[in-house]
Amino acid sequence: MKDYHLTLEERILFKAYIAEGYNQSKVAQKLDRDKSTISRELKKWGISGDLKISIKDYDPHLAHWFKIDGKAIVKKYECKLKRYPKLLKKVLLKLSKRWSPEQISNWLKKHYKNLKHFQVSHETIYNFIYKIANPNLKIQLISCLRRAKKIRKTPKKRTKGSTIKDRVSIDCRPTEVDSRGEIGHWEGDLIIGLNKKNVIGTLVERKTRFTIIVKPKSKKSKDVVKAFVNAFKKIPAQYKKSLTYDNGTEMAQHKSFTKNTGMPVFFCHPYSSWERGTNENTNGLIRDFWPKKTSFECLSNYAIKRVQKLLNDRPRKILNWCSPNELLVF
Repeated sequence: MKDYHLTLEERILFKAYIAEGYNQSKVAQKLDRDKSTISRELKKWGISGDLKISIKDYDPHLAHWFKIDGKAIVKKYECKLKRYPKLLKKVLLKLSKRWSPEQISNWLKKHYKNLKHFQVSHETIYNFIYKIANPNLKIQLISCLRRAKKIRKTPKKRTKGSTIKDRVSIDCRPTEVDSRGEIGHWEGDLIIGLNKKNVIGTLVERKTRFTIIVKPKSKKSKDVVKAFVNAFKKIPAQYKKSLTYDNGTEMAQHKSFTKNTGMPVFFCHPYSSWERGTNENTNGLIRDFWPKKTSFECLSNYAIKRVQKLLNDRPRKILNWCSPNELLVF
């Protein structure tokens, strides 16, 4: 008796024939299959009917795995993906396109906001990937993730609020800072060295991307603030208007910084690094010179100034191929 389920080879041909514009009858004839088998495959993957997807998104290998091993996995784990196979298929398709679980989760919320059963949290997707039964597919799905870690640790619970006294929220920051219409608004942060024993500080001007790198004696607030204050002594007053910082305790003495520079400090929301996107991007550029696990203990002032000059002399696309040194002249 012939198995009415398609083989992997047939699924590959199935996709090619549909993409070429063949109708269901023609595809069934080409594969020597019943038309209902072709129709069932189309509906199963949402290529026709509701939740419609394009045939180019259909993955023959994914479809074949789902038939062979997918159902057993869905039965094994108690989660929302178990109860709604169509949801699982949609999630797997997006993973194969290298979407992150968080992107998938929010995309589903946006496009299927009226279908509560068709929404899933990113944590549920992660749990599914890392608890999956088929080891080969587990490796394949993990490779679709950006960091592709073999083992995923449970995220630590984040504490709310901040211990910084009299902090001023970024919500109170003047609107002209967001527009980047004027020079003088900065973002700051620390880059941690080997074993978290030493640090360097980074300051980036939001409009020109001009970068300052300093090396505090320690990551204690008094040493960090002192290093930042000394760095701004060389900057003209018209270029010192505000500083946006994260919630690191190294800026606990922000009042001292403001007193010595005249620059108010605005603090980002907890765990919202994108609110200092320019600074985060610059830290990534600096990491090209000093990768993670680099010790800053013996880092010389000459080496710091060299990297700072290289960054500020580099033409930037965002600046219409001008360099920060061309735009911030003093």
